[in-house]
Amino acid sequence: MRYQVIKNSLLALFGVLIIVPCSIVVMGAFKSDAKIISEPLALPDQLNFENFKRLFASGRVWIPAKNSLIVSISSVVITLFLASLAAFALSRLITVTGKVLFLLFSIGLAIPGQVNIIPIYLLFVKLHLTNSLLGLVLVNVALTLPISIFILTTFFRELPKEMFEVANIDGAGLWRNYRSIALPLAKPAVGATAIFLFVICWNDLLYPLMLITQLDKKTLPLAMIDFRGEYLIQYNMIFTAIVVASLPMIVMFLMFQRSFIAGLTQGAVKG
Repeated sequence: MRYQVIKNSLLALFGVLIIVPCSIVVMGAFKSDAKIISEPLALPDQLNFENFKRLFASGRVWIPAKNSLIVSISSVVITLFLASLAAFALSRLITVTGKVLFLLFSIGLAIPGQVNIIPIYLLFVKLHLTNSLLGLVLVNVALTLPISIFILTTFFRELPKEMFEVANIDGAGLWRNYRSIALPLAKPAVGATAIFLFVICWNDLLYPLMLITQLDKKTLPLAMIDFRGEYLIQYNMIFTAIVVASLPMIVMFLMFQRSFIAGLTQGAVKG
């Protein structure tokens, strides 16, 4: 009983820590700067969409949003393709080689991305990939491959080996096993991984800040910094931009929520 009370209290506290900042941001998108500073927790007097009109009329969101979509979708598609191939191969290699390769990919999860800032920047300067959306895609793919391979390999290893053995008897090769058996069964894991990767790529600020200086190549998180000046911070416009930037993630979750929930609960219940 005491354990249940403590658990519920911690969950309630965690919910408050999430809900309060989100509420302040959403309500701030419909307020003026003065209202946000004087009454940050108060409800807006009315649903005033003036901030949204100013944001879209300024044209400071369209190009960054397009760049973010290009970078995020490209990164997710390429990462999922490469990670699923590697995960399928690792799940089929039940040898020491397969275990060593899986361990090497897992070690990549322990290396913070900030450690590689200087080497990545110097390399991209030499390759002329700064101020390039392709450069951002390559960075995202390289940084998210380890976690993607780790998730998908764990799922592929749970697939019944008998299905692949029957397919091999019928003459199916590795590619056919991957395309016709492994991938269809892995849709929940792939969907959950896709949402996870999209959120990481969409919200990334570090590498666009490091590699992008041209206005027409900025992503949406990088463009939000423009609302913060040396002497003035437009809180209402920042909150409005955050709300707009959150919409694609919400839409993607609603589209793939079944796959996301199935991927999270896969293997939780054994028959």
